[in-house]
Amino acid sequence: MDGLPEHPSRSSRHVRRLLLSLTAAISATVLIGGCSSGSEATVPESSTRAVVPKATNDLQSDYETVIRNVLPSVVQIEAGDNLGSGIVYDGKGHVITNAHVIDQTKSFLVTVATGEEPLPAKLVSSYPQQDLAVIRLDRVPAGLKPARFGDSAAVEVGQIVLAMGSPLGLSSSVTQGIVSGLGRTVTESASGGGTGATIGNMVQTSAAINPGNSGGALVNLDSEVIGIPTLAATDPQLGNSAAPGIGFAIPVSMVKTVADQIIKTGKVTHSGRAALGITARTVLDDNYQPSGAAVVDVEPGGPADKAGLRPGDIITRVGSARITTITSLAEALASDNPGDTVRVAYTRQGERRTTNVTLGEI
Repeated sequence: MDGLPEHPSRSSRHVRRLLLSLTAAISATVLIGGCSSGSEATVPESSTRAVVPKATNDLQSDYETVIRNVLPSVVQIEAGDNLGSGIVYDGKGHVITNAHVIDQTKSFLVTVATGEEPLPAKLVSSYPQQDLAVIRLDRVPAGLKPARFGDSAAVEVGQIVLAMGSPLGLSSSVTQGIVSGLGRTVTESASGGGTGATIGNMVQTSAAINPGNSGGALVNLDSEVIGIPTLAATDPQLGNSAAPGIGFAIPVSMVKTVADQIIKTGKVTHSGRAALGITARTVLDDNYQPSGAAVVDVEPGGPADKAGLRPGDIITRVGSARITTITSLAEALASDNPGDTVRVAYTRQGERRTTNVTLGEI
């Protein structure tokens, strides 16, 4: 999973695979180049220069401009044994990153684009529920450049994006892709340093996201940060190895919401995330298969309490989403907003019931 602590042998193995793939690609190119007719061709000198279409030149120029504008705002973060990335948020030395990058660490070393020597930094606050955190440099170096943040509402599927960060410890790396999807709900693993958070409205991208990219920048061609790369999908059929071309970034709207509150008050006071106001656990059926989320406790005066839910009730559906586990319950709520009203189906002592719940806030 993206953002796991670096391991030298694993990093070498990843790099070696990339080099082997590159060598194979070069070999294939040579073989294809040799599959011409048997006669030797004489190539005019003037034709040896590659003619690059103007459109290609324009796109390359756009890439180069974005990299010049944004890469100086992307930093590398050393948090104990963890290595990740971050984005300079303002001119006061605040840097935003993923909560799983900093883990339980309170002090860090940050390498900024304007200097070779790592700078000390300290934690302002972490918000694991959304896998975001803000740290602050002890000293603001000359020339520190805050990033420019975009608008989540303007992000569209098909937009070209660049991912910037320190994958496998290779600082100031850039990969390219497109926005592959919007509004994805993803649950992190709680193992290996993950927060276990369920995060809604994520941006799916084909830009490569590797260990070390966590906390970096997903950027559009207007040089605006539109998200923070956080997770790479894994394929259960391939031993949970990374699924190429499927990565997820926290949308910029949530990034700004969390960062602004942490910088202003030192904590998140308004999550913007919907909640039923219960604690729950996964319940199994007679075949030992997950079959619902059993209510363990109800917040007095909270949304579920007002809607008549009680401890012992088993929630089986929220809106159109079938609920089998507490994870599926969290995922069903992730795309809703506080104040929304949802239809909740549940069973009480074997009897099927439904109720409308006006959602509260985490």
